[in-house]
Amino acid sequence: MKLADNKATLSFSNGKPSVELPVYQGSIGPDVIDIRKLYGQTDMFTYDPGFLSTASCQSAITYIDGDKGELLYRGYPIEQLAQKCDYLDTCYLLLNGDLPNEGQRTDFHKLVLKHTMVNEQMQFFLRGFRRDAHPMAVLTGLIGALSAFYHDSTDINNPEHRHISAIRLISKLPTLVAMAYKYGVGQPYMYPRNDLSYAGNFLRMMFGTPCEDYKVNPVLERAMDRIFILHADHEQNASTSTVRLCGSSGTNPFAAIAAGVACLWGPAHGGANEACLNMLEDIQRNGGVAKVGEFMEQVKDKNSGVKLMGFGHRVYKNYDPRAKLMQETCNEVLAELGLENDPLFKLAKQLEKIALEDDYFVSRKLYPNVDFYSGIVQRAIGIPVSLFTGIFALARTVGWIAQLNEMLADPEYKIGRPRQLFTGSPRRDV
Repeated sequence: MKLADNKATLSFSNGKPSVELPVYQGSIGPDVIDIRKLYGQTDMFTYDPGFLSTASCQSAITYIDGDKGELLYRGYPIEQLAQKCDYLDTCYLLLNGDLPNEGQRTDFHKLVLKHTMVNEQMQFFLRGFRRDAHPMAVLTGLIGALSAFYHDSTDINNPEHRHISAIRLISKLPTLVAMAYKYGVGQPYMYPRNDLSYAGNFLRMMFGTPCEDYKVNPVLERAMDRIFILHADHEQNASTSTVRLCGSSGTNPFAAIAAGVACLWGPAHGGANEACLNMLEDIQRNGGVAKVGEFMEQVKDKNSGVKLMGFGHRVYKNYDPRAKLMQETCNEVLAELGLENDPLFKLAKQLEKIALEDDYFVSRKLYPNVDFYSGIVQRAIGIPVSLFTGIFALARTVGWIAQLNEMLADPEYKIGRPRQLFTGSPRRDV
């Protein structure tokens, strides 16, 4: 970041002297006012619940322009990456800052695909969970436990250790997610195959059985890979901020990523596509397509308490760029599997049509978002709704690691310590 030509002046109406604050410029996006010395100079804090106007760090990884509907990984538009690269290319980009050349690409793919197996003890660790445990509960435990198996790479001050942990996490997450699924349905675990792609390997571990060879469907493989790319990072969201805050204490990378998984579990964050499918199933139970119009009228009525899940986005004040890409994939997958006439998918298409044409939704920019389409795609592939957030965690792990490593390498990094506006009782005696 560089110092801007102008400064900000904070003045007070109570006669306190005004304070000059430096202004910094990023390469794109809003300038920031540096308030680090504000407390020392004024004995005051700023108040910003949810940190909606506060830059908590400087970062060179991901940039979002919500008004334009633009998402850039290391400067590359998400549309180009989704169409011209695969997920492991995207991982390399997020971790290293540039796309790999041919040799780097071959080496990185080999490295990740060679470390997909997990310690055999992991399956015994799984047995401690109930079979009906939510996959996110299982994953929080499994990922946190990785530090007990790989404590040879937990020194966060050692760049080599950080690199080894990054590869281990990216490699092993598909295996752990598939194991959590297989445990829940009572099927034997499928060991990874190094000759398959990252997405193909995941599909085989999820849906293959020892009874017969599993043939990877290239359309589903491409769809899965695209889901991973579109969810790989999303700037300083709740789970990424959690990973950074957790990692700022100096904890090991596995614990920091487990904290991110726990945060992602929330329905307002990673659980949004799960909530979206649950909404569709509720409408289907209550009359399906015939009741869509009635449901949308309830959504418009603020007093009804009915919410439309999978539409609109907190950040994007325009069409979510990921949603356009996921919509393409959604249509491809439904056509490949012959599911265009499935009642739930017909219902989803009707919801989509109304939201894109009705002035109420268009004027409020309540377009279908990435969660709406990715939920439909995952259900079509055969992934249970309860595992949707687990897939999100798998994809987002690389973004969390890139952000964590960037923070640890930043000379300005300090343990996080937000302040508060205290509104409780002042000092009193017993």
